[in-house]
Amino acid sequence: MSTTYLPAHFEETRLPVLQDPVDAHPLATWATLTDGELAVHHVPFLLDRTRGPFGTLVGHVARANPVWRGLQRSVLVFQGAEAYISPGWYASKREHGKVVPTWNYAVVHALGTPVAVQEPAALLAILNRLTDRHEATQARPWQVADAPADYIDKLLQAIVGIEVPVERLVGKWKVSQNRSAADRQGVADGLAQGDAEHPMAPLVRGAGG
Repeated sequence: MSTTYLPAHFEETRLPVLQDPVDAHPLATWATLTDGELAVHHVPFLLDRTRGPFGTLVGHVARANPVWRGLQRSVLVFQGAEAYISPGWYASKREHGKVVPTWNYAVVHALGTPVAVQEPAALLAILNRLTDRHEATQARPWQVADAPADYIDKLLQAIVGIEVPVERLVGKWKVSQNRSAADRQGVADGLAQGDAEHPMAPLVRGAGG
């Protein structure tokens, strides 16, 4: 199954590099076919790297959301750093002027067949894992147990857990690999302008390696 146009020089295959954006940008764009209609959902997932050769995605949806009924093989897209690239940053602009704008981006496509999780204890474990992961940076992390037990019990009845054993990860890193070293340096310098360096800048610097 092909998920995107992928020239060889933009392909990323290193597993840890592919998994890192899933951790850093956990909101997936999840494309499915539901009753013959294409549907797109936006769901945060946690990547459990210990389960399966590529990891297992763990999340949940509202029980009212039809996405969990009739689950089939899906594509989940995790968008990493992305940036407009000005041709004015290229060293080659000054040499011959034959340059145009482009857009750089790093994106991961996760392919797999989702499984619904409905057992209350397993659902609670999913909620605890997601909460602990995203509350970790808070000065006083909120915990599921901070809410009243009867409230959580009702919540568990209103959601369905989703686990996606990842069968394949496709990485497209369009980070100026097709430009000269001087052009890449110009792009990295352009992206570093301002108060904070753009997250695309280090990807461009590393593209020559």
